[in-house]
Amino acid sequence: MKETLQDLKSRRSCRAYTNQKVDPDILNQILEAGTYAPTGMGRQSPVIVCIENKEVRDLVSQLNAQIINADTDPFYGAGVVVVVFADTRVNTYRDDGNLVIGNILNAAHALGVDSCYIYRAREVFKTPKGKELMKEWGLSEDYEGIGNVILGYGKPEGKKETAPRKENYIIKAK
Repeated sequence: MKETLQDLKSRRSCRAYTNQKVDPDILNQILEAGTYAPTGMGRQSPVIVCIENKEVRDLVSQLNAQIINADTDPFYGAGVVVVVFADTRVNTYRDDGNLVIGNILNAAHALGVDSCYIYRAREVFKTPKGKELMKEWGLSEDYEGIGNVILGYGKPEGKKETAPRKENYIIKAK
């Protein structure tokens, strides 16, 4: 249990990556951890799409950058992009998807892989090209992009030190 708590406290988002590939066995363990996230009434509304193909990864990066009118790689050079979708017909879908993302982030750290939660999946997959990709992946328009997780091995400058926790973060009700 101490290791789990230490992992939760020491995980940082990484915003600069090397070209080193994530070992397939480690990647599978990270993705599997996502499937064990709690979901409302156990409905398992999320779906995890793992993108390792550079061409597809770069396309999704470009679509993400267009949402913010930027000419950058919002995925910071990471080689793996995991997109979490969830079924909008389930009332807890957004929460379910974000819990999956949390498990993926924490499992990656526990296994020595760097990560970062990248937003704008909702907007990307509402575009015509995004919808086309979803169709290729077998996802109906009942699914909504919840978020992206980038995975890889970070450069030293990619991570910041842990910020101090804010005052009054925890309030104990009386």
